[in-house]
Amino acid sequence: MRFTKLNYCQYLLSSQINYTLTNLAEHLEQISHDKINRYLKNEKLTPRILWDNVKDLIEINDNAYLVFDDTVIDKRYAIEIEPSKRQYSGNEHGVIQGIGLVNCVYVNHELGKFWVVDYRIYDPDRDGKTKIDHVMEMLQNLVYNKVLPFQAVLMDTWYATNKLMLYIDGLGKYYYCPLKRNRLVDDTAGEEDYQKVELLSWNEEELKSGKIVKIKKFPQAKKVKLFRVIVSTDKTDFIATNDLSQDSTDVVQKVCKVRWKVEEFHRELKQLTGIESCQCRKGRIQRNHIACAILVWLRLKNLAYKTGQTIYQIKHGLLSNYLVQQLKRPNVPMFIA
Repeated sequence: MRFTKLNYCQYLLSSQINYTLTNLAEHLEQISHDKINRYLKNEKLTPRILWDNVKDLIEINDNAYLVFDDTVIDKRYAIEIEPSKRQYSGNEHGVIQGIGLVNCVYVNHELGKFWVVDYRIYDPDRDGKTKIDHVMEMLQNLVYNKVLPFQAVLMDTWYATNKLMLYIDGLGKYYYCPLKRNRLVDDTAGEEDYQKVELLSWNEEELKSGKIVKIKKFPQAKKVKLFRVIVSTDKTDFIATNDLSQDSTDVVQKVCKVRWKVEEFHRELKQLTGIESCQCRKGRIQRNHIACAILVWLRLKNLAYKTGQTIYQIKHGLLSNYLVQQLKRPNVPMFIA
């Protein structure tokens, strides 16, 4: 029997708890653990396979958003895994051993739907690329090769660098991103020195409509619109955008909420596909496992959109089907004396 990526993806989709190669081999006839391991070590799945599978599913919209963010695939108990390294995890609020995954999610906010369209493995020890490099590479690919229509790029504070913000501006696209509180800006048109964002004063009109500022080390002619957005009682974000026509803090707040779709993707990916469960040491096996896990998420999400269910209902429904079958024709009949 030949083992393929379809077999492996089906395993990740069908299994509920155990996603190891040993467990897979135990449940496949004529397929050994070594054969599965050999396949995953010699196969080379890249982000291209994701695009091949998602391009016909996306419901495109000229007003859509691209959301960039990263997550850490937890490998804290397997430090010998090749692509893993110690890095900050927002989910854990600390540094852990893991594999960095930089993702691009396409959000059609008018329909309330989203799709992951590209990703990169953060592995600077082998390719020398930063997370910013990966985002710029994906952006270039989406704009010039995949020609995917979108209105603006949404990203977290860590990606709000001069380099990336100016690159997006050069593509003729808008961006919305929160600035770090100590980022230096000038709202006096050069009359006073730069000061930290958190120290700016705001009048009533500026609180409603934002203010024009210059970010330190931006080109002289490049200004951004800055908005003070109340996130919660103890958190305030300072959102910068190159859309100088934007004049509503309320609208900016709604736009920024779209960014949480990528967090929804990360949560579903980790909880339903076994993406963190592969303990193989070889980097190529890990990359292939990640590619298959993302394809499984895509399949589940597409089914959820088609049926009006949640992705969790689709996955856990497999257990419901099993229970129905066992109640009708139990493999282990109950016996009472």
